[in-house]
Amino acid sequence: MNSREQQLKAFDRLLTIMDELREQCPWDKKQTMESLRHLTIEETYELGDAILDQDLSEVKKELGDLLLHIVFYAKIGSETKDFDIADVANDICEKLISRHPHIYGDISVADEEEVKQNWENLKLKEGKKSVLEGVPVSLPALVKANRIQDKVAGVGFDWEEPEQVFEKLKEELEELQHEVGERNKQGIEQEFGDVLFSMINYARFLKVDPENALERTNKKFIKRFQYLESKSKELGKPLKEMTLAEMDVYWEEAKKI
Repeated sequence: MNSREQQLKAFDRLLTIMDELREQCPWDKKQTMESLRHLTIEETYELGDAILDQDLSEVKKELGDLLLHIVFYAKIGSETKDFDIADVANDICEKLISRHPHIYGDISVADEEEVKQNWENLKLKEGKKSVLEGVPVSLPALVKANRIQDKVAGVGFDWEEPEQVFEKLKEELEELQHEVGERNKQGIEQEFGDVLFSMINYARFLKVDPENALERTNKKFIKRFQYLESKSKELGKPLKEMTLAEMDVYWEEAKKI
């Protein structure tokens, strides 16, 4: 691994290249924070894919892409004299020190849960009106639900045992079935949302990340369906002309791969 000196040298090299690109490259010169935003989001999802695939070589590449974006935003901030990369780094350093009094102060904690509770309580002391202020409005609904539940749990608003959450989930499923029986579309949507919210909460108690779990299932389904498509081509028979029984044979084969 690289020494701290080598790491700092590499970071300095990146900062220098960023300066040069901003001054000389037509594309880089015209970028704004707004124009970079959607690209940053894409890079973040690409990093997430690499992590789920456990492709460490790709993780390294995607981290580099994200690091470039961070440096790029800081460069733009320096041009408007609002902030630079040193301000960005110092701000996060100060936040980490203040949010970890069990490391940099005289607070003692018993476990990870106490650390999380202290974190949320410290946010409120810093002037935040709600522990939910830190949940981005634009987060995908599933991720947002997970973050909401995680944050309120940090201040003690939580179930005590997984069994209680499971009972709540069963209750929500019964309410959904009732609305389905009533053919009440608005009620069905509301109760379906409650079921999903309860499922996400149950996942938290099972120490499962619901976003990761669902994405792994997506990847598994895609792999199996594409196997089914390849078999369909081999047979020269379009999927829409195959019976479910025929498709199921190859679906079961795909499970064994």
